[in-house]
Amino acid sequence: MKIAIPTDLLPRDGRFGSGPSRQRPGQLERALEASGRILGTSHRQPPVKNAVARIRSGLAELFAIPDGYEILLGNGGASLIWDALAFTGVDSHAQAAVCGEFTAKAASAVAKAPWAQCTRIQSPPGSLAVCDDGLPADAYLYAHNETSTGVLSPVRRFTGAAGGNAGGAALTFVDATSAAGGVEVDVASTDLYYFSPQKCFGAEGGLWLAAASPAALARAGRLAAQRPVPAILDLSLAAKNSRANQTLNTPSLVNLLLIADQAEWMLEEGGLAAMEARTRESSGVLYRWAEASDFAEPFAQPGARSNLVVTIDLDASVPSEALRGHLRANGIVDVDPYRSLGRNQIRVGTFPNVPAEDVAALTACIDYVAERMA
Repeated sequence: MKIAIPTDLLPRDGRFGSGPSRQRPGQLERALEASGRILGTSHRQPPVKNAVARIRSGLAELFAIPDGYEILLGNGGASLIWDALAFTGVDSHAQAAVCGEFTAKAASAVAKAPWAQCTRIQSPPGSLAVCDDGLPADAYLYAHNETSTGVLSPVRRFTGAAGGNAGGAALTFVDATSAAGGVEVDVASTDLYYFSPQKCFGAEGGLWLAAASPAALARAGRLAAQRPVPAILDLSLAAKNSRANQTLNTPSLVNLLLIADQAEWMLEEGGLAAMEARTRESSGVLYRWAEASDFAEPFAQPGARSNLVVTIDLDASVPSEALRGHLRANGIVDVDPYRSLGRNQIRVGTFPNVPAEDVAALTACIDYVAERMA
């Protein structure tokens, strides 16, 4: 039987997914209004290219990219970059920090390339894995935020011995899919800071974006000339198209407008510092609630807890599946744990578009349901 939550306890918006995430009020409406002028037109003509230029300009300012860095975008989502790195990012030896499902997938994609090997620095889910600067590699891979476990990694450059590879200095590639736009970062500490827009940017999937260093672009061009590289996986070709404010293939035009609108709003609100303040406030509500709860506790280790994706373990007396079923029946959705972890927990996206007052309402609703389930 459904447990009905009193309406005065419910959040204003019940979407708490870790991606795709909610749009902020008016974001979708503005994108749809603007799309009426470009839907059904060529993505290689000025109206659409202007939207891409808005994105590139907005992200360059938001991330304060250093001189020589470029904002790239391409089709396929950030998961496509894992394969692209195998073709035009890694010379012969990568090192990957693995602490969850998505960091593992990135490592596996590179390891499949016949010309590359990948050393894993692995830690249990809920803890932080960090690359080892003392081990030789020409490419270091890790995630700024592991979406499956709610672990946030400090962003730093790794410069361990390149092992005599033709690629010269080692490069640092950072998967920022669930972090970019919600936490401050020094992009100069990376060579490719890449992400999808369906997390902090409140947009849709199917597109990837990145801040790329001159060294990453030079390596991509060299490797593309040496290897048989599918066009969609050629980062140098993505760079060439991005400079022309377009993508290799036709993108979702509405998605472009959603991203451009969000980037401009982030800048108007105070940039990354303001976005981090928002996500820390919202995630803090959850962590304080869990630490004070009789049936919940934070899953990620202290010092590694994300302010963007919060994972909470539940006592066996509060089965997550049943709890989530009651919440969904009341319009509170997508607090599911990552499937492969197999834990009795919830996972909550606390991206910039999720206000702290809605998160506080979520905790009140969980308490209400858990009491009645018992």
